[in-house]
Amino acid sequence: MKTLLRFATILALAQSAQAADIEAGKRLAETVCAACHGVTGISVSDTVPNLAGQRSRYLEAQLKFFKDGTRKEPGAVSRAALMNAVAAQLSTEEIVNVAAYFESQPGAAPGAKSGLLPNIAVTKMAFPEEYGRFFRKYYTINFPAANEVRFYYANDIALRAAKAGTPLPDGSILLAEVFTAKLDGNKKPATGPDGFYLPDKLTRYTGMEREADWGTDIPELLRNENWNYAIFTSAKQPQQGVNQAECLACHKPLSRVSYTFTLKQLSATK
Repeated sequence: MKTLLRFATILALAQSAQAADIEAGKRLAETVCAACHGVTGISVSDTVPNLAGQRSRYLEAQLKFFKDGTRKEPGAVSRAALMNAVAAQLSTEEIVNVAAYFESQPGAAPGAKSGLLPNIAVTKMAFPEEYGRFFRKYYTINFPAANEVRFYYANDIALRAAKAGTPLPDGSILLAEVFTAKLDGNKKPATGPDGFYLPDKLTRYTGMEREADWGTDIPELLRNENWNYAIFTSAKQPQQGVNQAECLACHKPLSRVSYTFTLKQLSATK
């Protein structure tokens, strides 16, 4: 069934061909796609495919699959989530234009990578060293698939706004500690009286912060108002290889809840 659906999509795209505006496609590539694929379709890392020189019909079909959710790539969840979020906002005309633009570019030489360091990929968030003293712990959750438990903290600015029922303003910071769970004799996560896994080893932190103008350089298709995102190691250093674009795409659909997954729990904090 999935194969038939893909074939039908490709056939429909071929039958509904329209004149592409390569300049319009270039503008879209420069403002959105460049974060991962480079301005000319030569990607910024080994984990992101080059688009330069790819056939436009193929690119159109793949964008359509991302747009309608046919292509999800369970093995690369964050990357697929990014493409699903971006493609969902593209019109048919924009898909045709950007595909034509990348087809018009010379194919990348083996091993070639873009020298671009896009504003989207680089976070402005620094580790909030004061969180242990001044932040409020507001939520705990088990992650059975990874045998992890996470503890969520918020600063007073975020907490006051959430309790007042207003959007989280500039100055808000949310941080999560990510621990592996202690395992019992059967190699299953051990739980405490509250039902949450007992923490064992701190592996990383995940954070989100918003400050004035932090979203200025991020294109609207990915912008989360002024939010920036980061992952830190257990030593509180930025984790290498993290592309903030993936975080922006994952949180993009959450505009009604201040781009957070835990606003309900934050609002209920006593």
